[in-house]
Amino acid sequence: MKLSVIIVNYNVRYYVEQCLHSLERALEGIDSEVIVVDNHSHDGSLDYLTGRFPQVTFIESTRNLGFARGNNIAIRQSVGEYVLLLNPDTFVGEQTLREAVRFLDNHPDAGAVGVKMHNPDGSLAPESRRGIPSPMTSFYKIVGLCKYFPRHPRYGHYYMSGMNWEEPGQIEIISGAFCMVRRKVLDQVGLLDEDFFMYGEDIDLSYRIYQAGIQNWYLPLPILHYKGESTQKSSFRYVHVFYQAMLIFFRKHYAHRGLWLTAPVSVAVFLRAVMALFTSGVEYIGRSLGFYRRRQKDPTYIFIGGEKMLDDCQRLSNRYGLSARFIKADEQAAPRGHLQLLDQQPEVATFIVYDVHAYSYAQLLHIFGEAPNKNCSLGTYDTGTQVLITQTDVYK
Repeated sequence: MKLSVIIVNYNVRYYVEQCLHSLERALEGIDSEVIVVDNHSHDGSLDYLTGRFPQVTFIESTRNLGFARGNNIAIRQSVGEYVLLLNPDTFVGEQTLREAVRFLDNHPDAGAVGVKMHNPDGSLAPESRRGIPSPMTSFYKIVGLCKYFPRHPRYGHYYMSGMNWEEPGQIEIISGAFCMVRRKVLDQVGLLDEDFFMYGEDIDLSYRIYQAGIQNWYLPLPILHYKGESTQKSSFRYVHVFYQAMLIFFRKHYAHRGLWLTAPVSVAVFLRAVMALFTSGVEYIGRSLGFYRRRQKDPTYIFIGGEKMLDDCQRLSNRYGLSARFIKADEQAAPRGHLQLLDQQPEVATFIVYDVHAYSYAQLLHIFGEAPNKNCSLGTYDTGTQVLITQTDVYK
């Protein structure tokens, strides 16, 4: 078997469903298997998904094992020559997997590949290409130098921002949201380190591959990564979990360098945690005293697709009180979608919801990637599942 795709789910059944539908298209012509590990979800994920995807292997955990352990269980059961670790809140372009497999087939020195990840507004996710988070590289990121000097060879190395987004290139760290790796490489360097519960395990695996003299590559192949609440970087939980993972990585790989190298990062992690805790405390006190932020206006929805999709979404809009507009179109009639159908691009928060039977996943990624707009966010509707999905909400 050529490819094993592994997804770890925790309470995001509708996103997994969409991901699996995109995989059905992307895996055409590839000898493959798909394994979903359910990390003790309490939203009925297994009951919902198993009947809809009889060709998928489901593994049920009796507790939340974390990302690393969940993936490792499935890796040990899988048989593919290549293993793809894929986040549940993603969907892939129709050609993405075929092109990634072809690259590994034609480049025997490449041990693992990552891809071009789009955010829901069409912008490119910087974590698509990353450098090794050495103590100083991590320090530059934590204190903000990476953000303000992204193309600086030293300060911006964390995201390797000097690379061309449209050309393949060797990188150091591959994101765990999409990491396709040779099985023989996993046999050589080992599986994910289960000391990492969430975050950091992809950095550790990539670093071990890199240390073994095996190449990690970035490929300009598109996927969408919604990113959930766990990736909201202003939250105390994110700061605690993410930077705790970073400290585990430093202790594992850099303890021999001495305290003078790791101390700056430890101090920066502590300060970030204190700042996050202080911010959340101020917000809580403010709400307790009756001070509220001005409520943001509800977003507008623009639905683009076939007649059935528009009829379904009209009913959903009426049921949930959505401010909506409806446009009949498909990929053949309007290949650039909302970019050519709207007189002007939205200046307020708007979800552009596409019929996934009228537009391919790859074309949706192309449309949003052509003109990223912070006011526009990609949504999808599937007339088969009758589920509307955006980054923040699911309507059914």
